[in-house]
This record gives sequence, structure tokens and C-alpha cells, in this order.
Amino acid sequence: MKFTRGRYFSHSFLILICCCAVTIFRSTATAAPDSVGWVQLSPANSPPARSYATMTYDPASGKVIMFGGDDGTTYLNDTWTFDGITWAQVATLPSPPARTNAQIAYDAVTQKVVLFGGFNGRNYLGDTWLWDGTASRWTRVRPTHSPTAVTGPMLFTDPNGSVDVFGGFDGHFYQGTMWQWNGFDWSQLFPTTLPYARSSAAVGVNNFTGEVVMFGGLADVNPLNTWTYDGTTWTLQSPRTQPTLVYGGSAAFDPHLNAIVLFGGGSGGVDQNSTWGWHRSNWKQLLTTQSPSAREGAGIAYDPASGHVIIFGGQNGDAYLNDTWELLP
Repeated sequence: MKFTRGRYFSHSFLILICCCAVTIFRSTATAAPDSVGWVQLSPANSPPARSYATMTYDPASGKVIMFGGDDGTTYLNDTWTFDGITWAQVATLPSPPARTNAQIAYDAVTQKVVLFGGFNGRNYLGDTWLWDGTASRWTRVRPTHSPTAVTGPMLFTDPNGSVDVFGGFDGHFYQGTMWQWNGFDWSQLFPTTLPYARSSAAVGVNNFTGEVVMFGGLADVNPLNTWTYDGTTWTLQSPRTQPTLVYGGSAAFDPHLNAIVLFGGGSGGVDQNSTWGWHRSNWKQLLTTQSPSAREGAGIAYDPASGHVIIFGGQNGDAYLNDTWELLP
């Protein structure tokens, strides 16, 4: 669900951050530079304005896929793809029901995109859907076991190629469990160490090392921390610097920078537009020659077709956006 000025802020111990995306790419990039630039694109076709849509790159189709979100009045269930040049709506039946703040990630083992969770204005959702990029089709699966129905779960492709899910908010409690999708069922994982329970943390996967990086989130216990996952267990990091604690930020791996890029998010009800990079063991703020306006809930993914990280939409206060930007290192 979205976090604009209300829903989670009524939870007494609430503290605060963000989104997810993955790709498959190789490069000889080194450390992230101090200065980068965002450039606004002008695609011939764009989705309507929205926030908290879920977005990732789908290697099976060679396109970025985006689903759902909300526009401030309506919860959405439309599916869009981006080919590096323009957006195209995909008419697909069946379709996951309308929702906001679900998450998706690409399963390299089954070559399907996995969607889980979200909020539809009434209920926290726990259904699982698969996107077949070669057939442009959604399929609902009914696994025997499943994580708790939540909004704002963290989905990511783990170092073994499977989709994992951690955390989320079930309307009463922040979750701290971890599950893995095996193609037909979810199974709970029990790493030696797990991050503190939270929802809507920023998650990116370094595709050179396979390392999963998670920062911040909404939680009862202070989530102003950075965790990494190596496919076996989580490690709490001690970076010299960290971004401002935000929710609804957007994170993806940029192979040219060899860094997890984190953009925007809300912080105490104020939307941000700073850009940060996680490289090796530290966060560094990246100076931008141009930047999208402050926003939370923007979709993000690295797009090999254009060779850049792109973001779409989000919201700045009560203004819902439908602009597309790319990051030029």
C-alpha cells in the first residue's frame, strides 16, 4: 500500500523506506563516480500517472515490466512494458487484481517474473502470480504454502537465481520471515541471521557478485541500517555514511557504476530526490547534474535495451507522476 500521509503513520512506534529491481548484465565498471545525470525521456506512449507500481526487468521478453499501483483515487491492475524507447500496454487475461505496493522479481530458474503481496484498499494480499514474458501472460498459482499476506514485501532474485521474499506489513505487525519460491510452492528459509522485521525496504542485487543489499524500511525497530545477503545468511553492515531514512524509495543495480542506486523516497512525510550509490561496503551520495523531482513510490529497473537505470512515476505529495527518466553515469 502507499504510505502517503496516513496509513502507517498511525502506528505508534513507526519509523521509516523503499522498492526493488534486478537485471542480468556484465561490465568492467569500477567504483561509482561522484557525479551522474538523470535525463527525462519523451516516449511516444506512457502509462497514466501512478505511485507504488511494481517494476522489474524481464530477461525472457527483453523488456521492463510494470504492474498496478494507484493514482490517488483508484487501485490499478494494468500491465505495461518498456522496450528502451517507449511504453506499451499489454492486454492480458487473466490479470492479477488491482493493488498497490506489491513487489515482483525475476526467477532465473523458472524464467518467470513472480508477483506477491500488495494492498487493494480493503485487504492485505497474499496471492502469487507468474508473468511469462515469452507469452505475455499472467497465471495465478495456488501454492500449498505461502508467506503471510502483506503490503510492501521485499522480493529479490537471490544469488542462487530463485525469488526470495522478506518481510512486509500485515495490517498489524511487521514481518521478519523469509521465504523462497521453487516454481510451484513457497518454502520458509531460516538463515542464521535475519534483518529486523520491516516492510518497504530498498533492495538491490549486485549482478557481478550476487550480493543482495537491503536498506531502511518501515518498522517498529529502527530500520536505519544496511544488510547484505550472500545466499546463505544476512550480515549487518557498518557503512561510514548512509542515506537519510526514507520509505518508498527506488533501488536498482547499475552495472556501469557497479553500485546499487537508491533514488528518492519519503522521509517523515517529505519526499526526497537525492541519489545514492552502494559500492562494496559504503553508501555515497551521487551529485546529479539534473534530477527528477522529489517523489516516493517510483518504479525502477535497469534496462539493458537502453543501457541505463530508468524510473517511472511515483508521487510528490499529492501529485501523481507519469514521467520516465534514465540515469547516465
